[in-house]
Amino acid sequence: MKSEADTLIIIPAYNEAKNLAVLLPKLKARHPERKILVIDDGSSDTTREIAKNHEVTVLSHPFNLGYGVAVQTGYKYALERHYDFLVQMDADGQHELEDTDLLLEPVKQNLCDLALGSRFLHSGSYQPPLARKIGIKFFQWVTQAITGQMLTDPTSGFQAMNKRVFQIFADRHFPHDYPDADVLVMLHYYGIKIREMPVRMYSCSGVSMHRGLWRPLFYMAKMCLSLLVTYSLKGHFGRRKK
Repeated sequence: MKSEADTLIIIPAYNEAKNLAVLLPKLKARHPERKILVIDDGSSDTTREIAKNHEVTVLSHPFNLGYGVAVQTGYKYALERHYDFLVQMDADGQHELEDTDLLLEPVKQNLCDLALGSRFLHSGSYQPPLARKIGIKFFQWVTQAITGQMLTDPTSGFQAMNKRVFQIFADRHFPHDYPDADVLVMLHYYGIKIREMPVRMYSCSGVSMHRGLWRPLFYMAKMCLSLLVTYSLKGHFGRRKK
């Protein structure tokens, strides 16, 4: 594997001061040579200050712009700073830090362009809330129907990718709110190789964007619309294959 210095770790964060105070020292201890970027998406708590206190790079949005915009800020930063590889993880402490190397290995060995961390390929006992589980199952089916590839965890935010992938993600077609199954379909049209890797994930004590009844339904409606738009653009993405 190449040097750790060629890899950027991005962490989108919105009001995650408490979780970052626990996550960042552990992450820095495990990967002292890797650059860590926290994207503060207009937090109203001390997310920015906590990240700066732990001496990681912080980019702050003036107000909350959404998860998709936050991670895209990280992709654009990686391109501007000429990184070869990128790891994306959540700020809530759900992800097992040891698994970052597991995700990076097939990407750096050129076995795939994107390694998607799946909590359902591991023998752990993680169980998502019912509404989220229904959404995951539905988009498993949709993704497989379109791409022909079975992905067990199409909504995973724990990923490793090479420069070709985050160049695509930095483009204007990347969704600004919920980049999940739709971007996997987009990558399929680009000819990107995707591989799932088993990762450990732990339950989060914070508030999920899928809480309640209407939020999951709104998410599924938006994702279905985004998938339709992505499908309509498949010719455009296919022409841009490299």
